[in-house]
Amino acid sequence: MVSWIISRLVVLVFGTLYPAYSSYKAVKSKDVKEYVKWMMYWIIFALFTTVEVFTDMFICWVPFYYELKIAFVVWLLSPYTKGSSVLYRKFVHPTLSSKEKDIDDYICQAKDKSYDTLVHFGRKGLNVAATAAVMAATKSQGVLSDKLRSFSMQDLSSFQSEATNTGSVTTQPAAAQQRTRTMMRSKSESYNKASS
Repeated sequence: MVSWIISRLVVLVFGTLYPAYSSYKAVKSKDVKEYVKWMMYWIIFALFTTVEVFTDMFICWVPFYYELKIAFVVWLLSPYTKGSSVLYRKFVHPTLSSKEKDIDDYICQAKDKSYDTLVHFGRKGLNVAATAAVMAATKSQGVLSDKLRSFSMQDLSSFQSEATNTGSVTTQPAAAQQRTRTMMRSKSESYNKASS
């Protein structure tokens, strides 16, 4: 039995890379027949990939499942069987043609609803962000004012009492100025520890 890895590799190389290169060649040569051939292939391959997601989950235990997948991809690509063309012309095209208007209406409705939903949740997100910013600014303003208040009231009163003892603020000796700076630093550090 072929393992999942080998099956995946074959589908990747022969189901995706080779057709992608062939599509490139068709675009480059501007051959309309090749355009149509590869467009039919990609439509069928998209459907195959969609179905494969579910079959890989639910029926991968079936014997020869991975071998069947490889054979199916080879059948789609083969110029002798023209599998993608057969599937497209017999099943996909008639189905899409009969339901095209319904599908277009559904896609249009989905676009409108998704735009409305995006706008709705975008507004909610902006409201939440604005509220968070205002709350953070309010809290930080309170912290800042508390910090300034603790510096201004206690530090100035101790600074003024030292200044009256020595005469004036400008004639303080260097040792007193150093004590004031040290005291202000310790206040700042103790406040930072208390707020953390």
